[in-house]
Amino acid sequence: MKHSAYIITGPTASGKSNFAHHLARRVDGTIINCDSVQIYRGIENISASPFANRPITDCIDDVPYRLFSILPLTEQISVAQYLDMARHEYNNAISANRTPIFVGGTGYYINALINGISPMPDVSAENRIRARQMVAENIDVARSMLPVEFTATDPQRVARAVEVFLQTGRHLTEFQDMPRVGAVIPNAFRILINPPTDILRYRIANRIPEMLSGGAMTEAQRIIDSGWDERRAIGAGQLCALLRGEKSQQDCITDWINKTNQYAKRQRTWFRTQFNPDIVIDYTPTETDIELVV
Repeated sequence: MKHSAYIITGPTASGKSNFAHHLARRVDGTIINCDSVQIYRGIENISASPFANRPITDCIDDVPYRLFSILPLTEQISVAQYLDMARHEYNNAISANRTPIFVGGTGYYINALINGISPMPDVSAENRIRARQMVAENIDVARSMLPVEFTATDPQRVARAVEVFLQTGRHLTEFQDMPRVGAVIPNAFRILINPPTDILRYRIANRIPEMLSGGAMTEAQRIIDSGWDERRAIGAGQLCALLRGEKSQQDCITDWINKTNQYAKRQRTWFRTQFNPDIVIDYTPTETDIELVV
């Protein structure tokens, strides 16, 4: 039987995007992005977006794609804002009699879709800007304002915690302890695509040179010009360093591959401890695997 909605996730380079596309063709699906980098426009190669080296349109092979390449690099987005957009696209898919298929590897987006989020205070533009400046100047000093139980190191998440503290005098963790609200798809059928480490490393090592030759250098220059935080996307920092003459091309590629492998390892840990899949595909999936989930 066809499920009412799906979440397809897995570590980077696992093949989840291709699998989701074939599933969408099988079940009249609408693919909805749940990757925090692929939501940005102009870095499709760096983010390994389905729209890398292709026109950004509403559909690929008649499959609707939503929430990809919709934000300029000059804008920020919170999880709450993402959740509102995801709910809107979910409702649109249901209204069109299509199956929503959420695809991506960003754990905190997936967690919000399934479990909702804790109520959060509104933050003024002044405090939001101030928090981001503090993180950009010295993230360690910014983190010193936060409690020890706040362990995130991602600049965007640190800035979010700092702006909440600046606004309210209370820590983000206090709000996170409140009951969650706003889940979009708590009962979605959950698919984890998780190939063996050696296969994943092989796919990553082969994919990154292709991304580099496919326009990633132009995208890195776009990141520098926009002032977007290059630490938010693996590959962005390495490419920007190459453009600034701080790395050779070979060092750029090697570091990019190593950082991507490290990120895939962190993703696997999250899936193992925070995600409860209905089915695990522990190899690189093919079209024939669609029948496993339909």
